[in-house]
Amino acid sequence: MNTRRSYSFTSESVSEGHPDKVCDRISDAVLDALLAEESEARVACEAFATTNRVIVGGEVGLADKAKLRDYMVRIEDIARECIRDIGYEQDKFHWRDVEVTNLLHEQSAHIAQGVDASSGKDEGAGDQGIMFGFACDETAELMPAPILYAHAMLRRLAEARKSGAEPTLLPDAKSQLTVRYENGRPVAVDSVVLSTQHRDENQSREDIRAIVEPYIREVLPEGWLHDGTEWWVNPTGKFVIGGPDGDAGLTGRKIIVDTYGGAAPHGGGAFSGKDPTKVDRSAAYAARYLAKNVVAAGLATRCTLQLSYAIGVAKPLSVYVDTHGTGEVEAEAIERAVRRVMDLTPRGIRTHLGLNRPIYQRTAAYGHFGRAPDADGGFSWERTDLADALTAEL
Repeated sequence: MNTRRSYSFTSESVSEGHPDKVCDRISDAVLDALLAEESEARVACEAFATTNRVIVGGEVGLADKAKLRDYMVRIEDIARECIRDIGYEQDKFHWRDVEVTNLLHEQSAHIAQGVDASSGKDEGAGDQGIMFGFACDETAELMPAPILYAHAMLRRLAEARKSGAEPTLLPDAKSQLTVRYENGRPVAVDSVVLSTQHRDENQSREDIRAIVEPYIREVLPEGWLHDGTEWWVNPTGKFVIGGPDGDAGLTGRKIIVDTYGGAAPHGGGAFSGKDPTKVDRSAAYAARYLAKNVVAAGLATRCTLQLSYAIGVAKPLSVYVDTHGTGEVEAEAIERAVRRVMDLTPRGIRTHLGLNRPIYQRTAAYGHFGRAPDADGGFSWERTDLADALTAEL
């Protein structure tokens, strides 16, 4: 628990064109394709990307084996479409020419026997593990400010790139934001780091800063940038060679970027490419949902919530809440209340949040949390519709 009231905190983000995020996108696109075919599809899909090469592997399962064979031949097209939409058309990583190898195979029967529901047995968790959710009232999205705005910077630049407004920008980019807190509230940005791939080798760091600075100023709160803010734009110089040609990528390597930017604990399990029977993903979403509703209900201004599971066991082994000294009621009372207002078995989570839908590609970049809920059920874990129920229980 951070008891300091005045300090600086830094979080980073990476763009959809970052090599690891290319892999997250492909993994979640495979998941979405199979969930669109069968809501109970089982998927644990990993991707690896490097120069002119993408390898997709892992375990998948559909009740209809013939359809599963049909989908196996579509994996290459799914990967190419992801790369095309991200925007890679460079000599050594082009959506049309990249070599795609599909090593996916059917789910292990030994895993399935623990997860599947059967006579007298509820559906169990897809793995053991611990999952954390977090919320705080320092932004309207109930997210920590550093990670929220590190994402916003890159998302805005991607919009400008894809619209054609900034054709010199290329897909690979990273951001880092140091936010100063006074009396426990974010008040200023002390440093901005932005590295973005660009098309023209003759462009200097100053040229790139002139392009990106207006967009960064657009998304940051008014008054946070000041005369003393340090700007580090493409600090190494040229950044023309990028994406998987510049650095290999893997699914699941950006778990802190995906969650709270280091401002809260992380259980260690990645999200992308995993169907919602995997509690690494679904229970982390449930924990965020519960923590956010605790804060939205005014029961605390900061809330960390932990869940733990054993593979093949339906009910969580533990529920832990820490309100960091900001709670209006005892943490133990909140722990009891969240168990009553939400079924925290894997099937209960999936049903409550509507997770058996093809809603996952959109989560692969710019964070799984702090996003607006979509009409089709995407980001359902960002709703605050449980706040009244929690208040009533307490």
